[in-house]
Amino acid sequence: MWTPGLKSDPLVGRRAEQRRVGELIGAAGAGRGVALVLTGEAGIGKSALLEYALREASGLEVVRSAGSEFEQELPFAALHQLCVPILRHLPELSGRHRAALQVAFGLGDGTPDLFHIGLAVLELMAVAAQDRPLLCLVDDVQWVDAASLTVLAFLARRMGADRISMIFAVRTPAVPSELGTVESLAVARLSDEDARELLARRSPLVLDERVRDSLVAEARGNPLALVELPRAGGFLLPATPSTPTRIEEIFQSRLRALPPGARLLLIVASADPTGDPGLLWPAAQQLGLDVTRAAAEAAGSGLAEFDARIRFCHPLARSAVYRAAAVEERRAAHAALAEIVDPVVAPDRRVWHRAQASSGPDDDVAADLERCASRAQARGGVAAAAAFLERSVALTMDPALRVERTLASVQATLDAGGADPAADLLATVDVAALDGYQRARVDVLGGRIAFTRHGDGTGPMLMVSAARRLATLDVQRSRDCFLDGIEMALSVGRARGVIDEVLAAARIDAPPVASPDILDVLIMLGAQGPRGAVPLLAGLPGDDDPWWASRPALATMIAAEFWDFDTHAAIADRLEKSGRESGSPALLRLGLGQKACEAVLVGDVSRAITAIAEEEAIADAVGDSPLMYPRLLLAAWRGRRTEALALFRSATEAEAGRAGGQVTNLTWTSATLHNGLGNYPAALDAARKVVDDELFHVGGALLELIEAATRCGEPALAARALASLTDHTRAGGTPSALGVAASARALVTGVEDHYREALGHLGESPLKPYRGRAHLLYGEWLRRQGRRRDSVQHLRTAHDLLSTSGAEGFARRAAGELRAAGEKVNRPSEQTPGTLTAQEIAVAGLVAAGATSPEVAVQLFISKRTVDAHLRNIFRKLGVTSRRQLKDQRFTLG
Repeated sequence: MWTPGLKSDPLVGRRAEQRRVGELIGAAGAGRGVALVLTGEAGIGKSALLEYALREASGLEVVRSAGSEFEQELPFAALHQLCVPILRHLPELSGRHRAALQVAFGLGDGTPDLFHIGLAVLELMAVAAQDRPLLCLVDDVQWVDAASLTVLAFLARRMGADRISMIFAVRTPAVPSELGTVESLAVARLSDEDARELLARRSPLVLDERVRDSLVAEARGNPLALVELPRAGGFLLPATPSTPTRIEEIFQSRLRALPPGARLLLIVASADPTGDPGLLWPAAQQLGLDVTRAAAEAAGSGLAEFDARIRFCHPLARSAVYRAAAVEERRAAHAALAEIVDPVVAPDRRVWHRAQASSGPDDDVAADLERCASRAQARGGVAAAAAFLERSVALTMDPALRVERTLASVQATLDAGGADPAADLLATVDVAALDGYQRARVDVLGGRIAFTRHGDGTGPMLMVSAARRLATLDVQRSRDCFLDGIEMALSVGRARGVIDEVLAAARIDAPPVASPDILDVLIMLGAQGPRGAVPLLAGLPGDDDPWWASRPALATMIAAEFWDFDTHAAIADRLEKSGRESGSPALLRLGLGQKACEAVLVGDVSRAITAIAEEEAIADAVGDSPLMYPRLLLAAWRGRRTEALALFRSATEAEAGRAGGQVTNLTWTSATLHNGLGNYPAALDAARKVVDDELFHVGGALLELIEAATRCGEPALAARALASLTDHTRAGGTPSALGVAASARALVTGVEDHYREALGHLGESPLKPYRGRAHLLYGEWLRRQGRRRDSVQHLRTAHDLLSTSGAEGFARRAAGELRAAGEKVNRPSEQTPGTLTAQEIAVAGLVAAGATSPEVAVQLFISKRTVDAHLRNIFRKLGVTSRRQLKDQRFTLG
């Protein structure tokens, strides 16, 4: 960025920062993509460091972008600015990625996904970097539009082995959460010694020592303040709140000193963030300005440079000029720009200028803004859509239209992650004047806002309220709202009470349908238990349109209740397939999480680790935390106490303020861990919490409760739990369900036929760890009956099954029993010569399954070059030389 008086040597006192920037530039050249976020207050020197990077990047191609305070509403504006110099490589991209960028940049029609755009930009940059390493500089990130920021943050986490480095500059305290995982470097205030040196070099005046010391003290180590304060001819007052504020005041004083024409020209320039002379000069002429004279006077102030691009000396100068303008001056500037902006090339920018020029309600402009919002949503700009709609509401005169646009604005604001602003907007709606549909929409929006807030349990019942209002207006939407309420109750918690309330309301108020659906199953499950629900479940659609397709989360819980492993596996398969086909990170992560759980339960630890690693890699790509439950389940079954307890603590902290399905999963999994370790009191305590507090997730926890209760001398509790488990498993009727129930019954009764019945059913079940547990329980019982030879046979089988299925905690229990019976037990050998990172495991697993490097790159949201770099590390760590050899490997996390 051009800064008067700082061109020759702006980096006094910045040796450490220069060194780190130089390292990033070197990393790009060496194929080690790195990203860095420079943070600090306005004027502290972030932009100067970007200029330093530009000068040092000889041999690299440099692309630049900067956020604009007045262009945050336009989706992909900053990203387009960054990519323009390398769009020459667009024809070299895959068709899907080329189309995604064309839509994002307004060159084509469609509805792109943000992460497809991220992948497309990553491919574009990787292709460009084949010629020369690429350095991306992004200034004023605090003003980058939301869509661009999402993609840029994605890129920062995906550099990998590409010859690309990125440096962001962002003003504190506005560092966006999207960049929270990227390395940051705080640009500190200058020391007094460095401040004196900079002042001596840059001051236009000869200063005596006392004046110089006063300026150093007042500038507080801010380089821009050190340069500007002497020019202002004044000093900071004690009550001045901050250095940036004082600098803005200095810029505004320069503006006030200008003739009216130059002043108005700068105001027009501040209202147009593009810096395009082709817009500024005609707009100035529209306002009757003598352009040549006004430009010369404005440039003489040092506030802006008028060249091939109009550039302010600092972002603070632009904002200072805009804020200093009178309301009428800003409106005049926007009106002039609106007349000049091409409505075909930049329709959204033109409408935005028209909106800013409006002094009161204007239904035509409001309608145009609504159309802008639709275009923004189609391009993935939900934040822009929210801004357009909010301004549209302010300009709408018609009351009915204003209500509709307000509700649409609330939805868009919520979609953009602004729960609090959405709530404020919703509060402006006069509900007394609404019809039934609108009142229902208000309830739905209120419920979704509540759902985003930790500790707010009102969401489920707000969905019930909406469902009741819709019962006579729209039957299907009403029933969907009841289902939304149930899902919210399971997620946000409030445990059994709220779920029961929602189900009781649905039982009374849900409008009937011709054929039973999943809502009817849930109502019956809550009212009559498993035996009442299963007949309805059996009548739901299957085959090409399975009943669970529209509500996979609820369906997974129902399948778990009835130990219906086949349905659970089918849901996991479909979710994963749909995620891969659609490219949706959220759907694919959900599918991979379920596939990992399925793999744990069938005893395929390697497949579970691979699915978990792939989910983690995608979570990292989208800047989210990985799914916790699959990792917990794996650690619990493996008997990794330290690892599991650390995960339990992290998950519990993450769920602070919630008390729902996730906490239930934690306690159920905790019970499994402690039973495997033989800590039966801890297992009993965890399992009891699940059964006492939750309607769903009871089925899986009951077996853990029964085993722990029998070991802790609580036969009555075990018997009650057995009766409930029997209801669940008989209703399901699968071999897995019947085998688990028989195994639990054997624990309670001590009848040998029940142990044998369990082994018979579980012999037909894919749940290998549970089959191993059944042999373990039978072997333990036989040894206590004094039948050593028979016990050893079953204990040896249990040990083999449990060891090979990764159930290490239970395997250690079997080993202990064998030793107690006088048998020798060999320790399992390490299966893998090296350990891999999570992303290496994900790459190895996909390659072992036959995926090519480009296919792996798409699935993990990384570049092909990064995939190949990972493969080289994998081959080295595992001691293999070909992709084919990976199929025989079992991976362990490093």
